Amino acid sequence: MTPEQRREMVLQTALPLVAEFGSAVTTQQIARAAGIGEATIFRVFADKEELLTACIMRALDPTAVLREVRSVSMEQPLADRLVEAAEALSGHLNRMGTVLGALHATGYQSRRPPPGEHTAADAARDGSAERDDSAGQGRSAGRDAAQAETREAIAELFEPERATLRLPPDRLADIFLSFLFGRGRPPAQGQPQVAVEELVDLFLHGALGRQG
Repeated sequence: MTPEQRREMVLQTALPLVAEFGSAVTTQQIARAAGIGEATIFRVFADKEELLTACIMRALDPTAVLREVRSVSMEQPLADRLVEAAEALSGHLNRMGTVLGALHATGYQSRRPPPGEHTAADAARDGSAERDDSAGQGRSAGRDAAQAETREAIAELFEPERATLRLPPDRLADIFLSFLFGRGRPPAQGQPQVAVEELVDLFLHGALGRQG
């Protein structure tokens, strides 16, 4: 097993444990779950802090969910395509929220900026405010790129029906994502969470009953 493969194996094992225990998880727990010695973890991660940072970056990484959305079969009806894509995106958001929520609940505060980033303290120490601005712009650019890719992947799902659409696919993608992300807000007291199928049906057919 190469160092990259070992690192990936440790990371995949650590993620569900971090989601369950937050920063209270121990490297011993992770090693036991992975079936390796604890020392093996520290051959691919400098310390627990670096491993937790890698878990955060993986939880935020949209690569896997975008691959899922792009693999949705276009042979299905539009409603089924949208349900499948919405479930994939919802799953990604839930996993991300679980990991970050568990870390927050256990009082975790990263002392190490993610790779390629640095803190305001670094900039002050270096006397380089411009560098801090550049890092902020880099984070924003990365977030914007991920949002654009998500929008593009959803827009592609509408393409087979382009001739019958009321709006262009990219505009429908924007509206659909607003519906989906708005669904993540807690429902009113006593009200159930909106199901993906309900959201898709309402998006496609509106609130008014079909007229005879």
